[in-house]
Amino acid sequence: MEFMQPEEELKLIAEYNRRFPYKVELHVHLDGAVRPETVLEIAREREMTDKLPHKTVEELNRDVILVEPSSLERLLLSFSYFMPIITGCRKAVSRIAYERCEDAAKHSIRYMEIRYSPHLFANTVDNGYATEKGDLTPRDVVLAVNEALERGMKDFGVTVRSILCCMTHQPEWAPEVLALCDEFRDQGVVGIDLAGMEFEPGTPAEECAIKKVFKKAEKCGIHRTVHAGESGTARAVKEAIDHFRAERVGHGYHAYDDRDVYEKVIREHIHLETCPISSIMSRACEADPQIHPLKQFVKDGVSYSINTDDPVVLGNTLTDDFKFAGDMGLTDEEIIRGIFNAARSCFASYDERKRIVRELKQVYGDH
Repeated sequence: MEFMQPEEELKLIAEYNRRFPYKVELHVHLDGAVRPETVLEIAREREMTDKLPHKTVEELNRDVILVEPSSLERLLLSFSYFMPIITGCRKAVSRIAYERCEDAAKHSIRYMEIRYSPHLFANTVDNGYATEKGDLTPRDVVLAVNEALERGMKDFGVTVRSILCCMTHQPEWAPEVLALCDEFRDQGVVGIDLAGMEFEPGTPAEECAIKKVFKKAEKCGIHRTVHAGESGTARAVKEAIDHFRAERVGHGYHAYDDRDVYEKVIREHIHLETCPISSIMSRACEADPQIHPLKQFVKDGVSYSINTDDPVVLGNTLTDDFKFAGDMGLTDEEIIRGIFNAARSCFASYDERKRIVRELKQVYGDH
């Protein structure tokens, strides 16, 4: 990606806030949306500068941000630089959740669903990031995020809900994730997700264990989304819908590769949470944006939305992804349609969803 000068970025944000004054975002990871400046400040506060080989934002960005198409594995590797600084610190977790509200407001995101794995921020479990054992449990993480989001919503005039992630490489965490979704469903937690490297059909015990959790989530009335069709195939998308009972699919680009799966997505009104810049930088899609699956989704009436995914690793904002979508050929009306799709597919309560759609109609007219 090419990066703009600050004054150019401010002009772009102002332009897109004028054209799209009410945005909705459904797919952004809390750990993938940390401000680089915050990472450095927390490292100093926690006296962990020896664990972070960077003294400036520029140095950190040089190692963390993908500047050319790479791979999903390389994208995930970037987290190993800054997550050890955040993990295990209640104050740090609270701060990044609060700052996400401020960053959303800056780009006129009026409703947002932020997702995260509470286990990856805790230090009572072996997650690969915690530098030492402590007493910050996954439940404590959810409490800290909920409290910070409440403050952020009040201070910045945004509505933010959260989705808790199971991880494919840690199936033993999934039952606790479901329990936390159930416990906090009336305190801002609106759904469960499956993230990490994708399962393809036929993966043995780990896949089956998480499937059981997602089927229980469906019985409990907990909304479900699953990462599929990004690094994986169309079969993974079908698996997400049929066996993980996904109502939405994170990314989902490769659903288009199989006609039967693609028609299933359309027929069953499965919402695809597309992340245009992320899809190119992770090589989920071809580098040529003119043949991006999103263009076909728009043409075929798929329910799609436009999202950022992991801003700290991609160096992007929702404004950037809206611009990228426009550069690949989407009209403003088609981008607005994506905003309405997101609102109608969000995991908010029925009444809140109605309110959001009503407010969108006041801004953009009927869609």
